[in-house]
Amino acid sequence: MNAFVRGVHEYLLPVTPGRGPDGRGRARTWDWPANVHELTPRQLRDADVDVVVLQRPHEEHLAQMWLRRGLGDRIPIVYVEHNTPRADVPTTRHPMADRHDVRLVHVTHFNDLMWDAGKTPTTVIEHGVVDPGLRFTGELPRVGVAINEPIRRGRVTGTDLLPRFADVAPIDVFGMRVEGLANALSMDPARLREFEDPPQHWLHTALPRRRAYLHPMRWTSLGLSLIEAMMLGMPVVALAATAAPDAVPPDGGVVSADLETLRTAVRGYLHEPEHARIAGAAGRRSALARFGVERFVADWDRLLNEVAA
Repeated sequence: MNAFVRGVHEYLLPVTPGRGPDGRGRARTWDWPANVHELTPRQLRDADVDVVVLQRPHEEHLAQMWLRRGLGDRIPIVYVEHNTPRADVPTTRHPMADRHDVRLVHVTHFNDLMWDAGKTPTTVIEHGVVDPGLRFTGELPRVGVAINEPIRRGRVTGTDLLPRFADVAPIDVFGMRVEGLANALSMDPARLREFEDPPQHWLHTALPRRRAYLHPMRWTSLGLSLIEAMMLGMPVVALAATAAPDAVPPDGGVVSADLETLRTAVRGYLHEPEHARIAGAAGRRSALARFGVERFVADWDRLLNEVAA
């Protein structure tokens, strides 16, 4: 959303009492432009809407109820799928499968490949990330990781792999509900430090002080944290899973399904700071070119104009 609202359109965001998950309104952590408007469900009844953008299946019902008019044939629907299928891959049917009145947008080509959307038309618009700036110092001989809920999500986020990497480099884990992770993995807290739910502006300064970024995700869509790490100028070490092999340039880090190859890469960056800096600079150039906001907004403008017409 932070990248999406950087376009030229008028963006209408539902806002509900308490700003719950169905109506958060404008972001509290970013200064969004003036063309992003908060509307209550009552105000939405009279709103002039050209396109409805959905991100969860139940939002279609909410939009119909709040707008008080039919969707699809009357108001075009764009459904953004951020995630990989959860089970029975690759035969999982998408909730919007076989819909003539929906344009399904995937954030990675991998997702488009894995979801069964039937006859629903699909488009891939890769992530767009607001550039946090080149901030890499690598002054701390440690590895940074950003994972939300690593204890609950377990193997999905590669939490079980962290002790294997901590054998070659101490790890700092940033994210939501990371407190207690070292204890859950029976690890020495000095080898795995926890930074609970840090503000993004603080994270963008703290993370690139680490020598390298580790992306141990087994089965999630391409994480924004990986792209942000590259934009920060960090060398990355990533599992060759989902869309990561396609997102990380060969000179910007190491991507492999072989844990020993990845452990060797971590060890190399730890002991060769200049090598880490060069790789990080290459990754940043690639991330800016591929995942920059300008490209992202241009892709979305083309799609929105198409479906609105």
